[in-house]
Amino acid sequence: MLKLFQKELSSFFTTLTGYVVVIIFLLINSLFMWVFPGNINVLESGYANINALFVMAPWVFLFLVPAVTMRMFSEERKTGTLDLLFTRPISDLQIVMAKFLAGIGIVLIALVPTLIYYFTVWLLGDPVGNIDVGGTWGSYLGLVFLAAIYVAIGLFASSLTGNQIVSFLVAVTFSFVFYVGFNSLAEINPVSELSFYIANLGIDKHYSSISRGVVDSRDLVYFIAVIAVFLLTTRTVLQSRKW
Repeated sequence: MLKLFQKELSSFFTTLTGYVVVIIFLLINSLFMWVFPGNINVLESGYANINALFVMAPWVFLFLVPAVTMRMFSEERKTGTLDLLFTRPISDLQIVMAKFLAGIGIVLIALVPTLIYYFTVWLLGDPVGNIDVGGTWGSYLGLVFLAAIYVAIGLFASSLTGNQIVSFLVAVTFSFVFYVGFNSLAEINPVSELSFYIANLGIDKHYSSISRGVVDSRDLVYFIAVIAVFLLTTRTVLQSRKW
């Protein structure tokens, strides 16, 4: 499992694609934080925070994470190496987990440079260090969990087809539905008791909650449950080859 994890992680950065994905992520967030005028621009807002990162990153990840995961099973299915992988002394769940952890690793690598934003705002604060530390790290935690769901969804989409484009489109669609779809559905009739439960099925409700710096066990259970469902579903899809 460890070797497969290392292979997936290293193979992503042996091509130009890996570096392009990370650069695009950092570039888009940097432009909205420091260049483009608006309420989330750090220099114009007048507040010592990096909320722009946590507002933009979920939307950027919505497309970049599927771009990362679309090849993980689709390419191996298309080239025939997936059958070879199944002959190795490793279980289907371990294969899924290795690729999932590699996807998370790529996300973390993309997030590490954003710590420069944090320390920059820390220095720009008046007085120095006047930044909501708890809220910032809570937002980072929420962003990692959100990206983890995107990775799990992307793996599921990639396991369904040998076409990377189809995998990408399916992953983006599912991720979009989970991020804003349920919340939008709940807003159709916000006074309904059912709308509360519908909203809680979506990522945005829990991501917004954890981003306040308060780690609620209900939010953690939600993230872990959704990730587990998609990973187990991916394993089921892989096991269907034996049926």
